[in-house]
Amino acid sequence: MRTATNHNQENWAARAAPVLFVLLWSTGFIATKSVVNNADPLTYLAIRMAIVVGLMAIIVAIARPKWPDGTGIAHSAVAGILVHGFYLGGTAIAIAHSIPAGLSALIPGLQPILTSTIANRWLGERVTPLQWGGLLLGLGGVVLILHNRPMTGEAGLGWLASVVSLISITLGTLYQRRYCNHIDWRAGNLVQYVAVTLFFATGAFAFEDRVVHWTREFVLGLAWLAVVLSIGSIGLLYWLIRHSAATAVASLFYLVPAVTALMAYLLFGERLDAVAVAGMAICAAAVFLVNKRA
Repeated sequence: MRTATNHNQENWAARAAPVLFVLLWSTGFIATKSVVNNADPLTYLAIRMAIVVGLMAIIVAIARPKWPDGTGIAHSAVAGILVHGFYLGGTAIAIAHSIPAGLSALIPGLQPILTSTIANRWLGERVTPLQWGGLLLGLGGVVLILHNRPMTGEAGLGWLASVVSLISITLGTLYQRRYCNHIDWRAGNLVQYVAVTLFFATGAFAFEDRVVHWTREFVLGLAWLAVVLSIGSIGLLYWLIRHSAATAVASLFYLVPAVTALMAYLLFGERLDAVAVAGMAICAAAVFLVNKRA
């Protein structure tokens, strides 16, 4: 009886986790836009990660997980700088330099193609023709969602930051799957957040004036990003990486622009026309194809 109950719970978690992950991850673009209006991007990220380090330290002190060895600590630090450092830093800098949030949501939409190409060679995962078709279909859906949306912004650093963001989250998820799957997520995450806090603090002192306006908007956005995104959604991402193929996990990022566009419509009244709705449906179909067993 207990085995059957555990199996049902595992099946429920496997179905619910991807949905919850997409919803939480999509809120990051909305919250980041409000936060960087009140603080320099790397400064805000250093503050956010310092808060997360404190929360993770409490979790580790209570749970007392097995601590990784020296090699595991080094791998965790590298994964953290890729998944959190360059990805979050790139996204925040892009938005701070007037790259529209919609475009920032599009960038992760390109990740599945890059992830599948690398995973096919680096991790030895077999990507079937049906899955490749789903990946290309999802890319088309992303383009439809963001058609006619503002794509202007300060040239140079903002666009470069968006590209860096795409590459780092792709490499970070693959690195996490290859080198950090055996590490307890609580200990591993604490190491990652310590490393990335130092990373952002160094960047803030080197390149920014470290301006922060402690408005209500900033505090609420910071709290949401630190607790719900950095602990909740990242925990879900790593759980998905441990339990699914890299290509299947990456395909979920196709849904992020769709959900972000819907949130922007509900919160800010941004236009959501029939073509964008069609793009959402195409993205959903793409995720189904990529996750379909050969």
